[in-house]
Amino acid sequence: MPRYALKVEYHGAPFAGWQRQSDRPSIQEAIEAALAKLEPGPHVIAGAGRTDAGVHALGQVAHCDLGKAWEPFRLTEALNHHLKPAPIAILACAEVAADWHARFSAIERRYLFRLLMRRAPATHDKGLVWQVQHDLDADAMRAAAAYLVGQHDFTTFRSSICQAASPVKTLDALEIVSAEGRSGPELEFQLRARSFLHNQVRSIVGTLERVGAGRWRPDDVKRALEERSRAACGPVCPPQGLYLAGVRYAENPFSETSEPGQATCLSL
Repeated sequence: MPRYALKVEYHGAPFAGWQRQSDRPSIQEAIEAALAKLEPGPHVIAGAGRTDAGVHALGQVAHCDLGKAWEPFRLTEALNHHLKPAPIAILACAEVAADWHARFSAIERRYLFRLLMRRAPATHDKGLVWQVQHDLDADAMRAAAAYLVGQHDFTTFRSSICQAASPVKTLDALEIVSAEGRSGPELEFQLRARSFLHNQVRSIVGTLERVGAGRWRPDDVKRALEERSRAACGPVCPPQGLYLAGVRYAENPFSETSEPGQATCLSL
């Protein structure tokens, strides 16, 4: 039974998250339903990250097992046909080893958070950014973010319903980049780690926004981290600015799946 890796892009607004749910639509359910139109089901796929309701993806990775061999490009095209009109796209597909796992084989996950700073309501980027109506001090936020890089007990920045066995994680990078988006000035938060806790990114960004707004000092973030208490966390920001930007593996499963004229697909 061949196994296939899928690189997936989606707009998270219509969904209750990645994971299948009994009474609400999910990305996992939509892809499994598309697979069932290609081969009789049931199908169960596994994703590299369980994104929450309203969270988007630029490079989610999943795997599925099928009963027959498919040429990867044909499988990609067939799935995209059956996924319409849902805002989900299969960007690439590759056959992988039977023991390869989208979640457990991953060695790094990258998240992007977009924060738009303008007073007028967002139109073209509505639902794709978190919008605040005031300017933020990016340098102060970067100073605060430096306290969070490295291995720490992230209890403060962990959801109370997080099911991870330990709150200790290593945050490899947290960069804050000033950018001019199509709707106005943005801050892009770029985070890298092997794995993240539930609501960790949104808790961090929401807390750093308080620093940028002048409500917290940078060393208040250090103190909050050291308290190891959820009550010490700043506000958790909304999900619409968050994207699972990519997943990295020891060997990129999509390295040979580019179409002619396209750059090699990197699972970042």
